[in-house]
Amino acid sequence: MFALDSSLQCFEYRYNRWIPLRRRSGFYRTDSRFFAQAHIEYRIRFYVRAAFATFGRLNLDFQLLIMPTPHTSAEWMSLEDTYGAHNYHPLPVVLTRGKGVYVWDVSGKRYYDFLSAYSAVNQGHCHPRIIGALRKQSERLTLTSRAFYNDKLGPYEAFATRYFGFDKLLPMNTGAEAVETAMKLARKWGYEKKGIPDEQAKIIVCHNNFHGRTISIISASNEPSARGHFGPYTPGLVSIPYDDIPALEGELADPAVCAFLVEPIQGEAGVRVPHSDYISKAHRACKRKNVLFIADEVQTGMGRTGKLLAVDHAGVKPDILILGKAISGGVLPVSAVLADDSIMEVITPGTHGSTFGGNPLACVVSTAALKVVVEEKLAENAQFLGDIFREEMQKLVAESYRVRLVRGKGLLNAIVIDDSEGSSTAWDLCLQLRDGGLLAKPTHGNTIRFAPPLVIDEAQLNECIAIIRHTILNDKPAS
Repeated sequence: MFALDSSLQCFEYRYNRWIPLRRRSGFYRTDSRFFAQAHIEYRIRFYVRAAFATFGRLNLDFQLLIMPTPHTSAEWMSLEDTYGAHNYHPLPVVLTRGKGVYVWDVSGKRYYDFLSAYSAVNQGHCHPRIIGALRKQSERLTLTSRAFYNDKLGPYEAFATRYFGFDKLLPMNTGAEAVETAMKLARKWGYEKKGIPDEQAKIIVCHNNFHGRTISIISASNEPSARGHFGPYTPGLVSIPYDDIPALEGELADPAVCAFLVEPIQGEAGVRVPHSDYISKAHRACKRKNVLFIADEVQTGMGRTGKLLAVDHAGVKPDILILGKAISGGVLPVSAVLADDSIMEVITPGTHGSTFGGNPLACVVSTAALKVVVEEKLAENAQFLGDIFREEMQKLVAESYRVRLVRGKGLLNAIVIDDSEGSSTAWDLCLQLRDGGLLAKPTHGNTIRFAPPLVIDEAQLNECIAIIRHTILNDKPAS
C-alpha cells in the first residue's frame, strides 16, 4: 500500500493485462501479496519492481506502471516533447476528435481542418462508410502476411486496377515505401527490359521535390534539412529544375536513364503548379526516349486537384503511378504502385515485399475509400469549390499588403506571404487562424497551404474564407 498524487492513474500488470488498482482513503492498494520498492521519475513515470510471493511452484513477475493523466493542452504537449523525438514542429493545438471537415481539441473547441493530414483525409475525418468497413473487417481478419492468400487482396487489386486503368497493383503501406518501390521497379525494368548495363541506371528527379524521407529519397532531394548529415547518398539520381522541359530533354539524352519521377504539383514546395503543358510535354519526351514516366500522386491524387489524379488534367497515363494517403481515407497507412504487365512483370517472388502490404484490413478500407471518392463526387466538388476559393484569395492580393501570390488547383491551394522564407509571419498568421477556428500550416517558411477535406460544402467554405480574410486583413505590420 502506498500514497500517490491524486492526478495519477495506477494499474497493475497481471496475467497479461493491465488492471486498475482500487483506491481507498487516498491510497492505492494491490490485491496480490507482495512487497514493493518504488522509484519515482519526476511525476511522469512511476515503476514498481517487486519481490513477489510464490504461489505453489509458479513464480509470478509483476510490474506496476503509474502514469499521470494530462488535463491541459500544455500537459499533453509536454509529454510529446519529453518522450518523443523532435522530428516535427506542430502547431500548438492538441486534437482529440474529428468528423467530416471538423476537428476538436482537448478543451472541446471546434476547428475547420485546412490541412487534412497533408491530404490524407480527402474523404473527411472518420467517414462512416470507411469506418464501418474497418470495424467489420477488424473483427474477422486483419493480417496474414503474403505467405498465404487472403480473400480480400485479390478483389481489391481487381477493383483498384480497373479503377485507375492499370494491369497490376503492388500494395504497400506508406507513401515513402511506395516511392521506393517505384524506384526499384524502374531500375529493374531498366536493366531487364531497356538493357541498361548493370549498376548504371539513372532516375531523373526535380529540384524542390518531396517524395518522402528514406535514404534513397532524400538522396534525390535538395532540401538541406532533409539531407544534412544523412550521407552517404544513393547514387544514380539526377536532379533538374521543375517545370523545365529543355532541362529534362537534356538529361533524357543519356541512354542510362530509366525513369523520370515527378510530382504533378509540388505540394511541400509550396503548392507549385507547373505550366499547363508541362506534364504532357514531359510525358511525350519520356516516351520518345523509352524512359518510364513515374507520377507521384501520394498528395495530389484521389480528387484533391479537381480530377481523380492530377495527371488527368494533362490527359496522360503514367507508366508507373504512386498512390498513398487518401486511398485509405486517412484511416490506415495504405499505399500502392500501379503499372501495366510489361513493367510490373520484372517483379518476381523474393524481389520485393512487405509484411503488412495487402493485408485484409487495408484492402477493405481502401476499397471503401476509393468508392467514396467517386460516388460522392469529391473531385467535382474540389474543382467547383477550388475555383471559388482561389478567386476569393486572389482578392487579398489587392486588398492586403500581406498576400503576394495565390496558387493551386482544386482544393490544394496556397497563399504566399509577402515576407522572407526565414520570417515567422506565416507561422504567426497560422496561430491567428487557429484562434479564429481554422487550422493550417506554413510550408517553406512564407507559404500557407490550404487543403480542406473534399467533403466540405460551399457554406462551410465561405465561412472559412471569412476567417482567412478577417485574419489577413486585421493583421498589423510589426512596428
